[in-house]
Amino acid sequence: MLTGLASLPLSVLYVVARGLYLLLAYVVRYRWRVITENLRNAFPEKSEAEVQRLAKAFYWHFAQVIVEILKLLTISMDELYERAKIRNPELAIKAMEQGRTVLAVGSHAGNWEWILSTGALYFHERAHGVYKPLSNKFFEYFMRRLRTRSGAHLVPMRDTLRDIIRHRNQARCLALLTDQAAGPEDQPYWTTFLHQDTGFYTGADRLAARFQCPVFYVGIRRVRRGYYDILLTEIHDGLTPLDGDAHFITEAFARQLERDIQAAPDQYLWSHRRWKHKRVTE
Repeated sequence: MLTGLASLPLSVLYVVARGLYLLLAYVVRYRWRVITENLRNAFPEKSEAEVQRLAKAFYWHFAQVIVEILKLLTISMDELYERAKIRNPELAIKAMEQGRTVLAVGSHAGNWEWILSTGALYFHERAHGVYKPLSNKFFEYFMRRLRTRSGAHLVPMRDTLRDIIRHRNQARCLALLTDQAAGPEDQPYWTTFLHQDTGFYTGADRLAARFQCPVFYVGIRRVRRGYYDILLTEIHDGLTPLDGDAHFITEAFARQLERDIQAAPDQYLWSHRRWKHKRVTE
């Protein structure tokens, strides 16, 4: 059934997305309380009417992303290449040509699932993505199939360090989604993000410091329906000595992501319980 649905042209799938939007926003009201609370806290200057409008805009964005992710099952690589453009891939390619592992830190903005698949088209066999395996066997198989169809490789989150050590001399781009809610057990880095005390995973800091990896922030934005621009911004050159405990990379990531969200607030994943953890104070 999913394969048959994914075989439909994106123009038809966007009609499906419209129905999905109406279902999520007006019938099910999917995570409405979480979404509106996140928006109120992130944009305290906005009126309640503006928050409500932004929540509806997010639902429409989210519905489009759902069908676009499904389309990864059947989309031709030529069509994907036309729809998602990395505007400056030469930055990462230059580092990889020097035989280095590049870290690409991204977020749940735009269509985050298209980033790795698009990266595989630009970087070929050198695109790898860190992910958290799903407990449901069917959806784990399904999502792996989607994510690897363009030639990308997946690395389970728990195996990240072991994988880098094993392939430390392999030129590749390793992508990490760095905006998830880090719990106390993850020893997060805390900073003010969208007006809120926010904990971030710090793996990128430690990996870059230990293995001298160049680090690029990955920004993605929908420029029109079904089309995305992906832009790399250098955070660290991989040459300057780096103190992993100083969290320079994570702080820079947070600031860049904050600017991107403020520029296109409807394109962030507001349904995620991003701020469910609180800083533990002594």
